[in-house]
Amino acid sequence: MSNPKTFIFVSIDGMTDPLGQSQVLPYLVNLSKLGYRIGIVSCEKKENWNLNSKLIKEILQEANISWDYCFYKIGKPFVSQLQNYLSLKKIVISKVKHNDSSVILHCRSYLPGLIGLYSKKKYNSGFIFDMRGFWADERIEGGIWNKNSIIGSFLYSYFKKKEKEMLIHSSHIVSLTNKAKEKISGWELFNDGAKISVIPCCADLHHFSKANINHRKLNFIREKFPQLKNKFILSYVGSLGTWYMADEMLAFFKILSKKTDSIFLIITKDDSNLIHDAAKKAGVDLNKLIIISSSREDIPSYISLSSASLFFIKPTFSKSASSPTKMGELLSMGVPIITNTGIGDVDSIVKDTRCGVLINNFNNQDYKVAIEDLLKNFDNYTTNTTDTAHRYFSLNDGVEKYKKIYQSFS
Repeated sequence: MSNPKTFIFVSIDGMTDPLGQSQVLPYLVNLSKLGYRIGIVSCEKKENWNLNSKLIKEILQEANISWDYCFYKIGKPFVSQLQNYLSLKKIVISKVKHNDSSVILHCRSYLPGLIGLYSKKKYNSGFIFDMRGFWADERIEGGIWNKNSIIGSFLYSYFKKKEKEMLIHSSHIVSLTNKAKEKISGWELFNDGAKISVIPCCADLHHFSKANINHRKLNFIREKFPQLKNKFILSYVGSLGTWYMADEMLAFFKILSKKTDSIFLIITKDDSNLIHDAAKKAGVDLNKLIIISSSREDIPSYISLSSASLFFIKPTFSKSASSPTKMGELLSMGVPIITNTGIGDVDSIVKDTRCGVLINNFNNQDYKVAIEDLLKNFDNYTTNTTDTAHRYFSLNDGVEKYKKIYQSFS
């Protein structure tokens, strides 16, 4: 297949970030293999750049994907983000100017989306709005912006107005969830549900597979942490902070630890003090916690030790558009999940497939019911995990959906 169009993927997140490696590159590398001409413009964090740039350059060179980048500036929130936006925009527009309507901008989230909107209006370039979620609402609900402050109120109003423009003027929209697509399709300003594709955060089912884990690494971990032997191992994978509810997860684990001889394995790059504080608040013995940092390469080995995995996310309006990356990865590894209702399509997937347990309220009674359910139906839930991953979170299926979108520009 050959397509004369050039697809430029624009991202404020870096390709050297863990997110870039798991949720951007696998799609683009596969699309390039299908014959699409692809470039990337991204904003790279220097720390991750120093660690991973050599590897990413090799991956992109082999995939024949061009890569332009600027470095992510950190400072006063509003000023630094404006600088990052302008740096990205300068690179992107220089490429659009030289190619005009043969360029399709594939913009990940709202700041790159503003660049896509500008370019569509000024140069008539194609514009895929890969919205990822209701970003402005996330900023308010996550406490990053304050609606009661002049700047917070202005930014929220500005981005909600631009959100409507991006939805209307984009050539195609990608939503992470069916729930968000339903909400958008119901808005008066927007009645073109046909131009919205739902593509959740997919997982590389080959990388996250018990059949493909590094057994040498696994034996090393078991020798390093002998306390994991013959325990019920509850895991948590990823960052904590704004959305992930450390206090509630530790309170859940405390009740689990009374029912089973258990260890809480927390795989994160975050400061362990945050977890220790939550553990002390919940009255959890710190000896029952193992906190480790892992590269993407080794995460499957750590996940494979899990009996089950837990993630609680604040159930807000913006999270109706959220697809937790870890969900597909955990299920692909054969690990049943414990999570809460009110997050994207998570409720319907767990109910339909019985791949784990849902809780409705963050209280001890609901935790007890969920734990009894998990332990009683553990074998059934475990059996359903990998099928669920293949049905809902296959990277191949995600690539196929992006291929259909890219084909529509032929």
